[in-house]
Amino acid sequence: MPNYLKYVIFILMSLVILAGFLLPIPYIPGLEEKARIIYFHVPMSWLAVLAFFMSMIYSVKYLRTTDNVNDIKAYSAAGLGFLFCILATVTGSLWAKFSWGSFWNWDPRQTSIFILLLVYGAYFSLRSALDNTEQKARLSSVYSIIAFVTVPFFVFIMPRLIETLHPDPIINTQGEISMDTIMLIIFLCSLLTFTLLYFWMFDIKVRFEKLKQKRIIQNID
Repeated sequence: MPNYLKYVIFILMSLVILAGFLLPIPYIPGLEEKARIIYFHVPMSWLAVLAFFMSMIYSVKYLRTTDNVNDIKAYSAAGLGFLFCILATVTGSLWAKFSWGSFWNWDPRQTSIFILLLVYGAYFSLRSALDNTEQKARLSSVYSIIAFVTVPFFVFIMPRLIETLHPDPIINTQGEISMDTIMLIIFLCSLLTFTLLYFWMFDIKVRFEKLKQKRIIQNID
């Protein structure tokens, strides 16, 4: 990633954080000032889905090409997806504490993201249990593809099949965006900034994994 983009990400992230905490927001029933969490919680949830999707794509590419670089990218994306999934869980739990009185209530959305963490936790357990590089890459690629099939269900479908206390502050009952212009701009800037941050982290993670694998091969030789 070009150096100037890193400075852009730093500046945008600083502005998003400051604007998210300092600028006024419209009144949203049941949320009030707590609605500011969407500037951070929603982008983190979005990045988890994006990362798991990329892991699935690179897993498909590995099975088609057996190029180890694709396995590294699939593993790196899954790791970042797992990280952002945890961060989305943490920010959601903080909101739950202030709104529902406890960090964890086994609400359908909390339950679904917990199951999703277990699904991808098993992915890393599978990789750590295998020593053969080719076998590890092949089996984990298959698992990554199957695992992503569960993502739309646990993120978008299951929480809507069961009654939930989780609010949807972005869309009102008429299906319209319930943000004013300033809030919408901050929200979109936050999505853009976190997405750029993700691709920067992905680039770093891939390069790190390549160097680590290269070092392991050199030690074997």
